[in-house]
Amino acid sequence: MTVKRQYIVTQVLMSLAVASMLGACATYPWETTSATAPTYRTAGGAAASGVPAGFYRVNPGDTLQSIAGAYGQRAQDVAAWNGLTLSSPVAPGQVLRVAPPTYAQTTPVPAPAPSTTPVPPGPAAPVQGVLAWPLRGPILKPFVPGKSKGIVIGGRPGEPVKAAAAGRVVYAGTGIEAYGPLVIIKHDDTLITAYGQNSRLLVQEGEAVAQGQAIGEVGADNTGVPSIQFEVRKDGKPVDPVAWLPH
Repeated sequence: MTVKRQYIVTQVLMSLAVASMLGACATYPWETTSATAPTYRTAGGAAASGVPAGFYRVNPGDTLQSIAGAYGQRAQDVAAWNGLTLSSPVAPGQVLRVAPPTYAQTTPVPAPAPSTTPVPPGPAAPVQGVLAWPLRGPILKPFVPGKSKGIVIGGRPGEPVKAAAAGRVVYAGTGIEAYGPLVIIKHDDTLITAYGQNSRLLVQEGEAVAQGQAIGEVGADNTGVPSIQFEVRKDGKPVDPVAWLPH
């Protein structure tokens, strides 16, 4: 482990320890600093730096193919939207369109009549199926609000663990003992997934991954049961992964 990586892991562990001493009810290994988590923007909203919705600012190491894969698009489409070819290089700082261009509506839409009756907010949109199963197997430990951070899914040793959605790897390592070999993927500014108890990691920090891409291999828990620990954070809070997965 390099000196720089030792420092990063030490900082993560120290932040966890401090939160524990302050009586925090939940601390998460992916609460990394901006120094370890590269900026990642989605087509769904603008970033703080001013990149509008539907666009992405190129980071060092990005390619046209990796950017397209991270957003679930075809590389040839992203190239066409930006006046590029598949072989065109991209440079750090370059802003690319990563969502299909939208077209203005030509038929006027009448404005709704004003209403003085308050309308109660509707229920939140369902999230079922937003993510894909990282591993198909029995749920050995379910999510319990306030008591657990995710679920444990049983599998076979060496079976591939797959990314639940397109995103960028913000952590891949063994610096957090409770999780064993761990991968953390940032999908957008509000959604993060974590995959613990791998036997082997197949991705590196900073790498863009596509949904369904193998990112690790099934390991075992501290009792020797082949399984992975799968966790989902929405706006920094633990949520039941099953609610985000297809039935």
